[in-house]
Amino acid sequence: MTPRRFTTSEDPAPILALIRAEFADMDGRIDPPSSMHRLTEAGVVAQAGTGEVWGIGPAQAPLACLFLTPKPGALYLGKLAVARVARGQGHARRLVALAEDRARALGLPALELQTRVELTDNHAVFARLGFQRVGGTAHPGYDRVTSLTWRKSVSPPDRG
Repeated sequence: MTPRRFTTSEDPAPILALIRAEFADMDGRIDPPSSMHRLTEAGVVAQAGTGEVWGIGPAQAPLACLFLTPKPGALYLGKLAVARVARGQGHARRLVALAEDRARALGLPALELQTRVELTDNHAVFARLGFQRVGGTAHPGYDRVTSLTWRKSVSPPDRG
């Protein structure tokens, strides 16, 4: 399936429902709790307007989604979610490849994302997708690293 860009005029509820369903297993595993608890339908629409929201599958029941936000020197990947029933079908890989294409189009040399320290299964996935761990940060009020930062260089577009 081909990724499709979500527009600000579409119903954000299915994207939000996918994120909430697939991030729910983090509850009790990560500290502090996931920012998805603060994400609203209006927040999904805002992301589509100021950044990009991509989905795979039908608009009313997406199988996967990804938020993209241009930052200085990198395209930031956020809220990557794949429905449990659709895992193992290459959707995450497809969305990361799309992010690479978008970074090239925007003239950005890298992709960047963060994962929580506790989510070692996610670390392995991102390492397999070519990301390298480049640092860690602490959420406000914490005196320990709570998130790891990962980067992947994006080759410039062919000029041939």
